[in-house]
Amino acid sequence: MYLCAGLVTINGVEQMKEHKIEIVVQTCKMAELNEADRELVEAAKRSTKGSYAPYSGFKVGAAVRLRNGLIVIGSNQENAAYPSGLCAERTALFAAGAQFPNEPVVALAIAAKKGRIFTKQATPPCGACRQVIAGVEDRFGKAIRILLYGSDGVVVVNGIDALLPLRFSTF
Repeated sequence: MYLCAGLVTINGVEQMKEHKIEIVVQTCKMAELNEADRELVEAAKRSTKGSYAPYSGFKVGAAVRLRNGLIVIGSNQENAAYPSGLCAERTALFAAGAQFPNEPVVALAIAAKKGRIFTKQATPPCGACRQVIAGVEDRFGKAIRILLYGSDGVVVVNGIDALLPLRFSTF
């Protein structure tokens, strides 16, 4: 977690303190992922078929791997009464939490298509989904491995702090 303090006192004078936040992400090809990560990304890609996106045409699939090895999928579900729809990441995370409330999520994969074609670049989660991922990490006290699929490569992030620095937390 990143913490931004306000002022520091230097020679009796309060001054603004500057913080530098750095993130580390990896980019690789599907073939470079281990078997479990490839399986999870493929599940996310398949789950785009369950997407209901008649307004945007942007179909997103997500898959989470639980500590016990089970995979739970989700897809985005749009609604004419925007913002009543729900993102793929949250459908997968909430379904996992409802069905397996005591099983931590260890990894999350996300894939997106525009029409019938997967996006070239990886699609990161929206801000609301990032905060939900943070909440799941807080709940179980463990970072979630995040795999963002694009046909040009997979972005791998170890924990939500890289995607949501200075996040809200109750701790």
